[in-house]
Amino acid sequence: MVRRRAAIYGGTFDPVHKGHLEVARRVRELFELDEVIFVPACVPPHKRDAGISSAFHRFAMLALATQDDERFRISTVELDEPDRPYAVDTVSRLQDKLGSSHRLFFLIGADSWAEIETWREWQRLLRICDLIVVTRPGYPLAGSVPAEVIDLRAKSREDIAAVLDDDKAPRVFFTNGASVDISATATRALARLNDREALQKVLPRTVANYIAKYELYRN
Repeated sequence: MVRRRAAIYGGTFDPVHKGHLEVARRVRELFELDEVIFVPACVPPHKRDAGISSAFHRFAMLALATQDDERFRISTVELDEPDRPYAVDTVSRLQDKLGSSHRLFFLIGADSWAEIETWREWQRLLRICDLIVVTRPGYPLAGSVPAEVIDLRAKSREDIAAVLDDDKAPRVFFTNGASVDISATATRALARLNDREALQKVLPRTVANYIAKYELYRN
């Protein structure tokens, strides 16, 4: 049986910007995914004192940003259970929900990969799903993580397809085909300045309008 491929794309998304969406689109195309599941975090463990926007606003912005792409969907799995904010729990719950018909990938950036060994039950996470690591300059990829790593940087869709067709034990895939240099921190700074012209360049129009309407990030 050929399983459907779905990537879990977790994050604060405060706010979701064009970089997030472009990464999702490129990874979806390169890995021939059937869907990308955005999972907004309730309060990530490492950002509990960071003054994150409410879950309501972050979910609403994600809904606006993804409404025109039928292969993008949003899961409230972490918002529904804020006491279980860890990636390993999120993947387990989505696996239970989707069943054996889906092959799950967990999409992370090179910065997260660099600190993967600090994550809760990271060894189990590597056993229960494939990881897609989106690389970028300045973050090391070497290490002693006990996982089969497949370097797909600079590979074509055909090369990637040949590797993915070998659907065996979960592996870690490196790709540099989806790196987009837009920062949520810089985006919030633009919103504080009420720089609408600049915001239109880094945000979907619907999200920029939402931020303006509710005057998010002003304080």
